[in-house]
Amino acid sequence: MAGSSTYALPDTLVSTDWLAGALGRGDLRVFDCTCFLLPDPKTTLRAESGRPAYEEAHIPGAGFLDLTGDFSDPAGRFRFTMPPPKRLAELFGAHGIGDDTAVVLYAADTPQWATRFWWMLRVAGFDNAAVLDGGLKKWRIEGRPVESGAVTVPAATLVPHPRPELVIGRDGVLAAAGDPGVCVVNALSAEQHRGEGTHYGRPGRIAGSSNVPSATLLDPRTNAFLSAGEIEAAMRAAGAMDADRVVPYCGGGIAASVTTYWLTRLGKKNVALYDASLSEWVTDEKLPMEVG
Repeated sequence: MAGSSTYALPDTLVSTDWLAGALGRGDLRVFDCTCFLLPDPKTTLRAESGRPAYEEAHIPGAGFLDLTGDFSDPAGRFRFTMPPPKRLAELFGAHGIGDDTAVVLYAADTPQWATRFWWMLRVAGFDNAAVLDGGLKKWRIEGRPVESGAVTVPAATLVPHPRPELVIGRDGVLAAAGDPGVCVVNALSAEQHRGEGTHYGRPGRIAGSSNVPSATLLDPRTNAFLSAGEIEAAMRAAGAMDADRVVPYCGGGIAASVTTYWLTRLGKKNVALYDASLSEWVTDEKLPMEVG
């Protein structure tokens, strides 16, 4: 259910030009969602909060949402475990997102952090949110202003309208893997999909899954998304556009949020993010994987 905002966003993907003209509106909330994944010999990749980078330079007026902090369930077994929908609504409200606000999300590098928060807002039942195309990288390439320090946004009330069906667990994925009407899509690189290079404990992919690497959906110079037509073609080639239900996954539910975001933009209704993704799947040897 969308919030009752008096300010409707033009789309779920907004341009830097549009945002530059909208900054300063009292009912618009802008948030930096940056997180960094750094190589780590023990955990494959270490997650590091983007807060220091945010405090060094962010879009004027933007607050910060920390995925490594309160937006990951402390009781979760796996990194980035999504809090329950009602808890998400409380957290977003504490950060100034209310029923009467509009929200624009961005990150400093890859948009997967912004799309993750966009999906979490949907899980909580809030739809009046958009991702900034190109994020901070494109904003700065264009010479637009940034500011330093931190912005504190007054708390607001966000009434939850939970959509737990937008997230799926391992048992649901296992069932989906054998259903011809379901397309399971891996958002990791083609190399990882084949079982080469970095992996999460067992190389390869969930058996039967197709592959649309999230990183290939971006212009590497600006971090802006490719055209909707190009992205739709990639999703169609993977079988996602013709499936009754689509289940995107990755290593920990972050890159796959780009897939869930774009499938929703392209009109797909029955899409569920495998939140723990391979971080969970690889821990059970009985769960089928493929390489090659």
